[in-house]
Amino acid sequence: MDIGKLYVVGIGPGGMSHITLAAANAINQSNVIVGYSTYIKLIATLIGNKEIIDTGMTKEIERCALAIEKASKGNIVSIICSGDSGIYAMAGLVFQILENYAKVEVEVIPGVPALCAAASRLGAPLMHDFASISLSDRLTPWAEIEKRIHAVSSSDFVIVLYNPKSKGRRDHLQKAVNIILKYRQPLTPAGIVKSATRSDEKIIVTTLDKIPFDDVDMQSIVIIGNSKTLNLNGLMVTPRGYEDKYDIG
Repeated sequence: MDIGKLYVVGIGPGGMSHITLAAANAINQSNVIVGYSTYIKLIATLIGNKEIIDTGMTKEIERCALAIEKASKGNIVSIICSGDSGIYAMAGLVFQILENYAKVEVEVIPGVPALCAAASRLGAPLMHDFASISLSDRLTPWAEIEKRIHAVSSSDFVIVLYNPKSKGRRDHLQKAVNIILKYRQPLTPAGIVKSATRSDEKIIVTTLDKIPFDDVDMQSIVIIGNSKTLNLNGLMVTPRGYEDKYDIG
């Protein structure tokens, strides 16, 4: 039997123009496409008549196992991830599960991370050191998440918050903001980008004390500036320090 191949494909934030050539080529070469149903819909024009295996939310282990099993039978398979395939996505889980299967060649295809897409819509908030934290406690205990929020807030990192809110976690963002306010000024610039690069994209630039929690959902990325982040004509900009060494006009 031929050895199959499994591509772990990051398709970027969702807009077709932000899918890399490498990702499109991997999908084109594959005869089986596996993914969360919402992500499959985002690349419908690339799939054609390929075999599709789609599953719902929280079925990550099932998706990875199905993709590996298909590849182990000689197929060329793409398992689809939003953003980058190695950031809060499937690449790590694929490698963990792979040990239980016949030899499969795996290639990780990077994609434009959601945090980069969101940052581009807000201006340039990630020009200096930053940290990303997922507020989902489905896999990580909330107490551990809180420790990380305290750590990055006290260290003056720009903070990127993934999975800020869902039907089952309506107050996690509020809790996170309350912690951050212990270390940051209320007027610290903050931004929210919902569905970056997609047709229903929404962008909000505000301040830490005025984050509109009702406008945030699981499709949103929240970025909170550090002590140097500026609001320049409605855009978030975190200076890197050039102004301290050079005349930038």
